Amino acid sequence: MRTYDLSPLYRASVGFDRMADLIDRVMSQDSAVPTYPPYNIEKTADGAYRISIAVAGFTEAELSIEQREQELVVAARKAADDAPRTYLHRGIATRAFEKRFQLADHVRVTSALHENGMLHIDLVREVPEALKPRQIEIARGASKVIEGATA
Repeated sequence: MRTYDLSPLYRASVGFDRMADLIDRVMSQDSAVPTYPPYNIEKTADGAYRISIAVAGFTEAELSIEQREQELVVAARKAADDAPRTYLHRGIATRAFEKRFQLADHVRVTSALHENGMLHIDLVREVPEALKPRQIEIARGASKVIEGATA
């Protein structure tokens, strides 16, 4: 396991401790990342994204999507099957899962669609007006003399 010293990041930046924690968490995870269910993450437009997850065999009622702070949690639980079945080959996995995605600041889920065995989750980044860059006007004028100040 590799370890990285992130202290230079803290010395040269302010407010990136959450990102450093995320990098530290990713680096400390096992190399065996769970691959079930398969999924895609695509950028659909500037500031818009789509997560597509293969959920063959699950109904809408068996799926749940929840956004908690900066985390998106997608889970599936298969309802109990009343009819006993004998499979000669079982290649469609319908085991329960919980998939977590870390979301950047100001990213929110706008919609979810379940069709043809795929679950599509659309996300958008909406930066509030107060956080967007703005130009600061520099005032021109005569220099003021502060009373009681000596040169």
